[in-house]
Amino acid sequence: MENYTQTSTDFILLGLFPSTRIGLFLFIVIVLVFLMALFGNLSMILLIFLDTHLHTPMYFLLSQLSLIDLNYISTIVPKMAYNFVFGNKSISFIGCGAQSFFFLTLGGAEALLLISMAYDRYVAICFPLHYSIRMNKKVCMLMITGSWIMGSINSCAHTAYAFHIPYCRSRTINHFFCDVPAMLTLACMDTWVYEYTVFVSTILFLVFPFICITFSYIRVLLAICRMQSTEGRKKAYSTCSTHLTVVTFYYVPFAYTYLRPRSLRSPTEDKALAVFYTILTPMLNPIIYSLRNKEVMGAMRRSIQRACFVKM
Repeated sequence: MENYTQTSTDFILLGLFPSTRIGLFLFIVIVLVFLMALFGNLSMILLIFLDTHLHTPMYFLLSQLSLIDLNYISTIVPKMAYNFVFGNKSISFIGCGAQSFFFLTLGGAEALLLISMAYDRYVAICFPLHYSIRMNKKVCMLMITGSWIMGSINSCAHTAYAFHIPYCRSRTINHFFCDVPAMLTLACMDTWVYEYTVFVSTILFLVFPFICITFSYIRVLLAICRMQSTEGRKKAYSTCSTHLTVVTFYYVPFAYTYLRPRSLRSPTEDKALAVFYTILTPMLNPIIYSLRNKEVMGAMRRSIQRACFVKM
């Protein structure tokens, strides 16, 4: 393990993969997942933008989720892949700060945006006659703008604190990205006050939204049971189960990681859990929402038919 003096401003990221054949295999898998996430999220954004049948609040929110996921995974994986391929594990002080800022901003924005998507399904199923009033274009814009602003404010506070405290130990971060709690283990001052703010932020941005989404889906499932149309019940249940699957994959590992005190955390477990909410979820979102959604599949067929017609 490399040690840096106080005058050094660079950090060292130990990474996710061991320097073995297994590590190389895992690296290839992560790169493939990254490429799938890029292709899937870009496809969802373009499809929703080009197909007028998808110009509804639900898909407008979904396009924002794809945009966040596209930037989210791009903040983490390219640097991690570069370090592994070239064996240069260092990251500059400014680069580490930028990575931390964008990670926290995008993570917070996604956590709040998922509440908006859950609210959209709640209104659509429980109050279908009021849907056009409660979920119009203005409401969607307010939800999206609020998610980005709140995520940015939270990120600024945490990043500013983390990069203004003295680091007098090794500059080696036992993680594959600049995760603020992992960085604080290198600080030469007591950080219990900050750890308390991390706990509060986790409650506000992860636990509270997850509880709200869970209760909204309980209400939705009760409404689904009262539906007379079998086809309507199947469609509504499929949409809810899809959203809940993604939500669980995102919130639970994230919250579990940040709610634990430092004494109960281990770098290996933190890195394994981080893979779920930084790499796997951005890849799963477009797959689940497209393959299990007839409207998206229909829009995809129409786009392919138009492309083939233009070529002919």
